[in-house]
Amino acid sequence: MPRQKRFLPPDNYYHIMNRGNNGLVIFTCDEDCRYYLERLSDLRSDHPLEIIHYCLMSTHTHMLVKITKKTNFSLFSKRLNLSYANYYKRNYGLTGHFWQGRFKSQIISKDNYFMQCGKYIELNPVRAGIVEKPEDYEFSSYRHYALGEKNILITDEIFYNELGSNTKVRRK
Repeated sequence: MPRQKRFLPPDNYYHIMNRGNNGLVIFTCDEDCRYYLERLSDLRSDHPLEIIHYCLMSTHTHMLVKITKKTNFSLFSKRLNLSYANYYKRNYGLTGHFWQGRFKSQIISKDNYFMQCGKYIELNPVRAGIVEKPEDYEFSSYRHYALGEKNILITDEIFYNELGSNTKVRRK
């Protein structure tokens, strides 16, 4: 019996997580991360969604996204994950399952947890001991918000403008 389609009601925010099979290191170098982010950017033109926060870790990914009525997130995720898995298998000679099942999704309401979820995502590299400061990690949305680095993937979060009267105050 085929598994049921996942229903993600539109006009909601979701914390999306995806993990390599059996703890597989899915990003072995910066080039792998860049390839994943390029595919993510390319696929957004066919599948409109807003990426609010993201972080690529060695064994998994995190994204806080807003799904619209025009978004087929399951198809978007399938295309992104299949494309990246094929890239990885070509470059590293892996066979078999790459991802540990389908993506996980948790609906996020527009309250204090929304901002906490963004912080959780962006502070992953610090908690994992990869870097001491989040600004030292290249593959997350942290530098967009805290340092003002342009990032074409990011749609500013809904509470960002409420953090202060100007960009300098908001970044702090």
